[in-house]
Amino acid sequence: MAKQKSGRHNRLTRERATSMIMGVFGRNPQKVYNYRQLSKILLITGKEEKQLIDRILTELAGRGQLENPEPGKYRLKSRAGYITGTIDMTRHGYAFVVSEDIEDDVFVARNNLSTALDSDLVKVRVYPKRKGSSRVEGEVVEILERARDSFVGLVEISRNYAFLLPDNPKMPYDIFIPLDKLNGAEHGQKAIAKITEFPEKVKNPFGEITDILGYPGDNDTEMHSILAEFGLPIRFTEDVEAAAEHIPDANMEEELKVRRDFRKVPTFTIDPADAKDFDDALSIRALGEGIWEVGVHIADVTHYVQSKTVLDEEAYERATSVYLVDRVVPMLPERLSNNLCSLRPDEDKLTFSAVFVMNEQTEIKEEWFGRTVIRSNRRFNYEEAQAIIETGQGDMKEEMLQLYKLSKILRTNRYKNGSINFERDEVKFYLDEEGRPTGVYLSTPKESNWLIEEFMLLANKRVAAFAARGGKYEKELSQEERTDRSRLKPKTFVYRIHDLPDLEKLESFNRFISKFGYRIDLQSGRKMSISMNKLLDMVEGKKEQHVIEDLALRSMAKARYSTDNIGHYGLSFGEYTHFTSPIRRYPDMMVHRMLSHYLEGGASKNANKYEKRCEHSSEMERRAIDAERASIKYKQVEFMQDKVGQVFDGVISGLTDWGIYVEIVENKCEGMVSIKGMVDDFYEFDEEDYKIVGRQSGRAFEIGDDVKIEVIQANLSKRQLDFKLLESME
Repeated sequence: MAKQKSGRHNRLTRERATSMIMGVFGRNPQKVYNYRQLSKILLITGKEEKQLIDRILTELAGRGQLENPEPGKYRLKSRAGYITGTIDMTRHGYAFVVSEDIEDDVFVARNNLSTALDSDLVKVRVYPKRKGSSRVEGEVVEILERARDSFVGLVEISRNYAFLLPDNPKMPYDIFIPLDKLNGAEHGQKAIAKITEFPEKVKNPFGEITDILGYPGDNDTEMHSILAEFGLPIRFTEDVEAAAEHIPDANMEEELKVRRDFRKVPTFTIDPADAKDFDDALSIRALGEGIWEVGVHIADVTHYVQSKTVLDEEAYERATSVYLVDRVVPMLPERLSNNLCSLRPDEDKLTFSAVFVMNEQTEIKEEWFGRTVIRSNRRFNYEEAQAIIETGQGDMKEEMLQLYKLSKILRTNRYKNGSINFERDEVKFYLDEEGRPTGVYLSTPKESNWLIEEFMLLANKRVAAFAARGGKYEKELSQEERTDRSRLKPKTFVYRIHDLPDLEKLESFNRFISKFGYRIDLQSGRKMSISMNKLLDMVEGKKEQHVIEDLALRSMAKARYSTDNIGHYGLSFGEYTHFTSPIRRYPDMMVHRMLSHYLEGGASKNANKYEKRCEHSSEMERRAIDAERASIKYKQVEFMQDKVGQVFDGVISGLTDWGIYVEIVENKCEGMVSIKGMVDDFYEFDEEDYKIVGRQSGRAFEIGDDVKIEVIQANLSKRQLDFKLLESME
């Protein structure tokens, strides 16, 4: 199998540097930069590379692409009728450009796209509006930064040439592959091709095969295809694996000299039954008079993975572990994730801990952050922990029940303070030895999940607050700082932020739920979140539950990483971070390093450098989530393949111009009924009332309606289920 090549360590070329520079200016069209600032943003430190940046800036200004507002400083040249934005390609080959420079998205016809592809950063000439037209149109005049250059697809080989037919419906071109660039790929296989050249006057881009995935239908092939589709890694390179294997075991005797020893404190982990990496543990001991010491112990990954090493670079590039239906694609090699860093029972392990002294009402009297050594007494899975909570019997029952009692109070207080309860059942599969789904079930979070969650949230919240206070514990603040918090000087930190929801989206959501007799309060943040929780409680068990939960989630902003702390709206926390999962998330590794630095009295870190890392981590997280959803959809379609022709009860889960989406009640598999296939009448989508209505009969279909459907097609290559509507179940 051909190995995918990485260009991460290649020397910076003029072409690549120019693309990176224009990418920065394109994303920040109003900002002014000199070559030093650009070098810092692009993480360029070498003297020769900095000089190259300086020369390129001069050349770009000479060509009229940049302007000089003052000597040595540059910004994107402003021209009437030009904007910078990101391509949003449609399945039909035309695109829209989304830009901060203009309120409306700009429509670009296929023949005006030049060679732009989905998500590319481009410069667009905007046409004057046509008389009577509300649509803004334009053409791509320059590609500033490519979003990607590799695609997964099916190899088709003819006598004199070959093509890769991309799986991605937003990729409108087949990639031409010269026969000497097939690198062993055979006709009908799935593979990854990298675009090597895309001349403007040529119909198809040129490329070469960089990785062979296998034949369609094979489980590994399809899972690897999904990873490749979203630009996610399939395997570790040999040098990364070798680096992990050469990491020595910790010298516990030396480490105990500089760490707090928690080995004699009752400690346990709670994880899924099939988990192999345990990155968090809880400890508890009574201090007397209703006071408890609770330790949240997190694997000390950064002890083993040092900065500026091949392992750290790999972890940064991946940024997260990826969870597909049948596998985990880890951020770190197995030697680290399942061995050195995993908090396995009856083994001394290095940890980074948040330790809280609290009373029975969970009021924190004292807190401490630092490096520790623990020895887990027991590894519980969620089912075992749940049994102890429900029966009061089992190993370490006193510790488990006391932690559960405290977690219930933390949870109650969190919701009282405005945290929104978006917990949902997860679709899971029973798989055979070859990865084929034999059944579908829903996983429902229970008290054992909440127990762990509340203490992880507490640790994340308090660590973030420590950084926001300027690297000080609350007890270390002066009287002036306590009375005037503006006196505090927050440290640069990696926060997990969640912005306020968009009011227009919430108003639209309110209009929709009013059809079911519900309403939420839009007056203020806290009132809105409390009313949202009431709504989610009210719809539980109702036919419209999943639809309303989905739309409620969509009305919210997306959580992301940033050095700009705007708080976490969904949790109703003023400060929040990710400290508790460094085995599977790179931001947690950054937090561990920064926290350690600040605990030692270190100066605030460079915000620009960490903001760039936050943006990358947020992007990789989005890709991982999309890949997980794609794998679930694939398995749902695979599960339904032998059920074509069968009839199921369903609930309408979505409506569009082209069809009705229906979720099957018994297995939660979603498919679509095409409007074109509804031949008993001429049906139209009424966007205002959110219905599909028959023109002659007046028969209407709404979200939440019960229906009967027949499965007519299960298309694995498109990950799509097609249904036929049989009757309404009014």
